[in-house]
Amino acid sequence: MTDPLGQSQVIPYLQGLTADGYHIFLLSCEKPAAFAANESLVQNLLAPYNITWVPIKYTKNPPVLSTVMDIMKLRKEAKNIHKKYGLDMVHTRAGVPAIVGLWLKKKFGIKFMNDIREFYADSRVEGDMWNLKNPLYKAVYKYFRKQEKEQMEHSDGIVCLTYAAEKIIKTWPEYRSNIPLQVIPCSADLELFDPASINEKEKVELQKELNIAATDVIVSYLGSIGGWYLTDEMMRFCKVLSDKNPAVKFLFISPHRHEEIIAAATKQNIAAEKILAKKASRKQVPLLLSLSSYSMFFIKPCYSKQSSSPTKHGEIMAMGIPLVTNSGVGDVEMIVEQYKAGLIVHDFNETAYAAVADNINTGIVFNREQIRTGAKEFYSLASAVEKYKTIYRNILG
Repeated sequence: MTDPLGQSQVIPYLQGLTADGYHIFLLSCEKPAAFAANESLVQNLLAPYNITWVPIKYTKNPPVLSTVMDIMKLRKEAKNIHKKYGLDMVHTRAGVPAIVGLWLKKKFGIKFMNDIREFYADSRVEGDMWNLKNPLYKAVYKYFRKQEKEQMEHSDGIVCLTYAAEKIIKTWPEYRSNIPLQVIPCSADLELFDPASINEKEKVELQKELNIAATDVIVSYLGSIGGWYLTDEMMRFCKVLSDKNPAVKFLFISPHRHEEIIAAATKQNIAAEKILAKKASRKQVPLLLSLSSYSMFFIKPCYSKQSSSPTKHGEIMAMGIPLVTNSGVGDVEMIVEQYKAGLIVHDFNETAYAAVADNINTGIVFNREQIRTGAKEFYSLASAVEKYKTIYRNILG
């Protein structure tokens, strides 16, 4: 919960759920540095609500054994909470938490809400974290896949992030059609990410700081680079667009690894003055995004990413910014097309990049208010909370 994603994609839902009278026990593993920096912030976020936070220390090393240690610690704390308070339901995300959730159901008969926010085991393989050529990781993968099948068999309710994932889940032999299932994409903070709240004076000062001229076309990227995000492919696109439009500059709103961003640009022979890299707090992000004519992200298209709902997509749409992105990831292409909210790259090659660049350079017009309306419809926190309330009621009565 001391990581940004916990504060944007867990706590707001739980705050909303407490309005229906639930007492929630929030059991989480926390990285020591983040916990030291943000413990009081999280406590303040939770204090007004009927949420009891039980943080434990996340174990990073040694590989595999550290995960076993965390599972044991989580089981112990969960058991203590249940013995003291008597839990009615356990709600877990995929991976290690779901292993603990299934254990609680089997041992104590507690209802089990299976929040499949990613196809966990396959994502670890496709994300190059588990090399199946290594016998140890092959065994770990088989263990987690077996657990995932058993979790499906014992679920009392299922949540996934995308309609693409829902379609896949319904083909699994373990899926039971009588179990409630809700599609709840990662929601966006529509109050924070609101173009109407941008201070124009601060925006002008930021343009001066970054040496952005009135004639510059800014294409932004929000978030960390690497991992699932295809930095080299994005830079290849940037090179094609830059060659076709000398007015384009690229703004990377990234917390770290700025030297890698510059190195990737240099590799594609993109002029240094065209690359802007800026670190920002969450509250500063909307102001930086407001400089954008477009925003972009390319994500590795693969099986596990059908379950992915990029948080940044809702935030970009909430700012009314058209997106350049690739096909093959969750519902992103469907959303872009439905709300006329950007341009899709269908192949990672110069021909596909040039087609998108030509669209941009011919002055294609996007209705920014319509894009923001799309964010309100698809990525609304209020809508997400209502969907969670519905599935909670279906499971608990």
